Amino acid sequence: MPNILITNDDGIQAPGLRALAESIKEIAEVTVVAPLHERSAAAQSLTLRQPIYYEQVAEREYAVDGTPADAMILAFHTLLGEKPDLVISGINRGGNMGENVYYSGTVGAAMEAAINHVPAIAVSVALRGKEYDFEPAARFTRSLAPLIMKEGLPPGVILNVNVPQPWTGSVRFTRQSSKITRNLLKPGTDPRGRNYFWLHEQQLVEGIEPDTDIAAVRDGAISITPLELDHTHAASLNHLSHWAKRLEASAKR
Repeated sequence: MPNILITNDDGIQAPGLRALAESIKEIAEVTVVAPLHERSAAAQSLTLRQPIYYEQVAEREYAVDGTPADAMILAFHTLLGEKPDLVISGINRGGNMGENVYYSGTVGAAMEAAINHVPAIAVSVALRGKEYDFEPAARFTRSLAPLIMKEGLPPGVILNVNVPQPWTGSVRFTRQSSKITRNLLKPGTDPRGRNYFWLHEQQLVEGIEPDTDIAAVRDGAISITPLELDHTHAASLNHLSHWAKRLEASAKR
């Protein structure tokens, strides 16, 4: 059987991870290496100024007192005897679309897997409510995983999967949306008189391009967006390269 590593940013006991692990056990040997506590919006951050503690909490399950990326580094370099065939990060409680992919610990863990040359997917359920049902996303991921392991992914590419609730049964391959939220800062004062802001967001509903992740989810379709590690903008690289001579000349003055 293939070996699949499961992680997330909601914590090792999160219902989404539990639903995913139970579903994937039907097709693979599953190892779970995930943060001990919720580390949402950790992106691909690392713990550098303190030790990264971990403990084995069950057979083939490890809780890491660190970020999702920390968990992946420990998994690849210490906890696993060999690299897995696939990493699945999720199932996240809430969508990861548009600019949110830059902040998402769910996506960050999958990106860390790609850095380590392991194919990876990030899976999220998009719902603006409280009663999440992770079973459809778990079932879909169980169908997607064997296809990835058979067909492969391009080096440095992950799949960002967003499952709407409810889901119509439709699936679209999409582009990442441009900014889809407005940052909101709610001010307040704590009991000691210190000022603070509580950060949250408001989703924008106008000007959504039809071939994007948010449009697919809005229409009840699963969105699958290939995301790439290499952020180089080749057109600008070629266009701006002539600046080098001018900058060298300026440095010599």
